[in-house]
Amino acid sequence: MAGLLAPSSPALPASRIRTLPTPLSPTSLPAGICHRRNLNGCARTAHKHRARRSLVSSAAATELTSAEEGKKLMIGESQRPVFPFSAIVGQDEMKLCLLLNVIDPKIGGVMIMGDRGTGKSTTVRSLVDLLPEIKVVVGDPFNSDPEDPESMSMDVRERAARGDPLPVAATKITMVDLPLGATEDRVCGTIDIEKALTEGVKAFEPGLLAKANRGILYVDEVNLLDDHLVDVLLDSAASGWNTVEREGISISHPARFILIGSGNPEEGELRPQLLDRFGMHAQVGTVRDAELRVKIVEERARFDRDPKGFRESYRAEQEKLQQQIASARSSLASVQIDRDLRVKISKVCAELNVDGLRGDIVTNRAAKALAALKGRDKVTAEDIATVIPNCLRHRLRKDPLESIDSGLLVIEKFYEVFT
Repeated sequence: MAGLLAPSSPALPASRIRTLPTPLSPTSLPAGICHRRNLNGCARTAHKHRARRSLVSSAAATELTSAEEGKKLMIGESQRPVFPFSAIVGQDEMKLCLLLNVIDPKIGGVMIMGDRGTGKSTTVRSLVDLLPEIKVVVGDPFNSDPEDPESMSMDVRERAARGDPLPVAATKITMVDLPLGATEDRVCGTIDIEKALTEGVKAFEPGLLAKANRGILYVDEVNLLDDHLVDVLLDSAASGWNTVEREGISISHPARFILIGSGNPEEGELRPQLLDRFGMHAQVGTVRDAELRVKIVEERARFDRDPKGFRESYRAEQEKLQQQIASARSSLASVQIDRDLRVKISKVCAELNVDGLRGDIVTNRAAKALAALKGRDKVTAEDIATVIPNCLRHRLRKDPLESIDSGLLVIEKFYEVFT
């Protein structure tokens, strides 16, 4: 910082700069040129210079390595501690929707709407500790799946087609925050036009969508997001690919992510096209129970006072929840749902005049994920009753004369059909 803040001396014009001659000496001569009076010692001098350069190079390499390790250590220590997911009091509906999306990312994300100060952002960001590991191709900026060609970037797919070995590593699912003020280039990525024209190479700088591939994209205050960014998210969410077009150059990469948004309905409504892209909808309200409110305040005070100690006290619960999620993800494929239950789900959607079939698909997926989370291999009507309000609430047509909550309408129709 001192070097950055120190005033720089004014630059002299080229005409006033004089170069002083440097006296020749054996040590200042280039390699291969020997001094007359030290002809016999030329080999020794060159050997010393090479040894000196070797020592300097090794010392510089050691210094760089130490600096990189120190930088990584500083980054690890400077990361802000995250409030543990299992320590969050109440808000069970929101927590369940998030867990189900981690178990089955194909549910399509969750939209969290509620009052300000109800822990929406805190809960979403606390999910980072519970995210499982996935296999990715080493060195690929798009987190390509080495076993699924549909989730591979074009470069990795070409390497796989040639039969080249793909180095694989396990890494945790990433969570990417999309700022409200982000530019379209930062979200989609940019193409280096100058390098493309001069060298004929497609030089692509990946954006946030590339980083979020096979991960989570979180948008806080999503109802305040600019329309041009909403269009970008809609396009990527619909196709699962992000395409960047610049000056006749086109680059595409996979962009399949769990879209999580949060917002306050008082600050504005969300566009229906984007709202429909969220698989589930969680309604968050302010806790009214005085005892629970006191407990929330006390837990938050403990965390602010000693974040590391507070996280350590919930380590066992966090690890147990991690194992539960990993077990549910591995057993999800074996969970079955009876055809009779599928028919009743579709009947509920039809009688509620839900547009499209996303409601049917998401309800089936969410019910199976809930059964896997509970350790069962078969879906029950109770599982469907738990998830169907969150899957259909935001898909109903709004009636300005209707005073009842849309979630209650779904529950009423569910019991009418299932009983």
